[in-house]
Amino acid sequence: MGSSAAGLARRWTTWVPVVAALALALAWGRDLPGFAAAVVGLCLLGAVLSAVHHAEVVAHRVGEPFGSLVLAVAVTVIEVGLIVTLMAGGGDKVSTYARDTVFAAVMITCNGIVGLSVLVAAVRNRVAVFNAEGSGGALATVCTLATMTLVLPTFTTSRPGPEFSTAQLAFAAVASLCLYGVFVAVQTVRHRDYFLPVPRDGHDSEDEHAAPPTVPQTWWSVGLLLLALVAVVGNAKLVSPTIEDGVESAGLPNAVVGVVIALMVLLPETLAAVRAARRDRMQTSLNLAYGSAIASIGLTIPAIALATVWLSGPLVLGLGPVHMVLLVLTAAVSALTVVPGRATLLQGGVHLAIFAAFVFLSFSP
Repeated sequence: MGSSAAGLARRWTTWVPVVAALALALAWGRDLPGFAAAVVGLCLLGAVLSAVHHAEVVAHRVGEPFGSLVLAVAVTVIEVGLIVTLMAGGGDKVSTYARDTVFAAVMITCNGIVGLSVLVAAVRNRVAVFNAEGSGGALATVCTLATMTLVLPTFTTSRPGPEFSTAQLAFAAVASLCLYGVFVAVQTVRHRDYFLPVPRDGHDSEDEHAAPPTVPQTWWSVGLLLLALVAVVGNAKLVSPTIEDGVESAGLPNAVVGVVIALMVLLPETLAAVRAARRDRMQTSLNLAYGSAIASIGLTIPAIALATVWLSGPLVLGLGPVHMVLLVLTAAVSALTVVPGRATLLQGGVHLAIFAAFVFLSFSP
């Protein structure tokens, strides 16, 4: 009995996604009481942890930067589905869901994940080392996409309010998709070496010497990764009404819903990035952070633009003054962090301070 329990515990990354998906299927379309919402939340957490494990298995097989790309794109594609599903519910509050979630994703990835990863790497190795060329190009892509889709709508005049006209939204969607495609081509083909971890003497990672998983094992992990990610986003959707009710009863701004949802959905990337930083693979952490930000904008905006064909109501994308200041500060500080190709505890602390300011101002604007 004890040995079977131990074996079952060792295989938790196999059965946890199945249990989480089962919970999703049983609870879908129902009003969840407090206990049921707590159980779904535990399933969500287990699915996040198992998703990180299977993403690392796939990454070890295909190598960098493909491994980071697999996790970033998979999470973002399902995140898009979550946003569209929430917006399809209608109501006055859904007009800002896309903006709030995408901007929260940018702040979480560029400040939260980057800051935490730099902090962890610097604590273990004194200095976090990465490729300035690849990280700088990724950061420039993030800043361009964020400005085109989240800043410009505040200043355009074709339609009143922080909204794009139909033609402007179509242009932003096509431009975002094209820019994302160029970035992926550069990252995986043209200049792949710019996105590989920087080798350092005496800092070899254990997984560099481990045998890669077999092809069947890799495909098994791919399937379980997708199942876990579906469970993550689906269960996040199930607990989102509880979150919305809690936000409303507490008198908090509606933008808090987007922040909480983005935090839950980006948990797999956060854990994977921190684990990579602990292994002195800071470039992998930056690939995950900036790649997730680029995918979040480059895939979400085109999908939302397409969804507006059948979704009714306005689509508010433009940021307010406070969030624009935070975005500009993030761009400036990130450039100073990335350009040298080396970062210390100070840079990690600065990014985390900006992230803390974002979270605080979301709850208390």
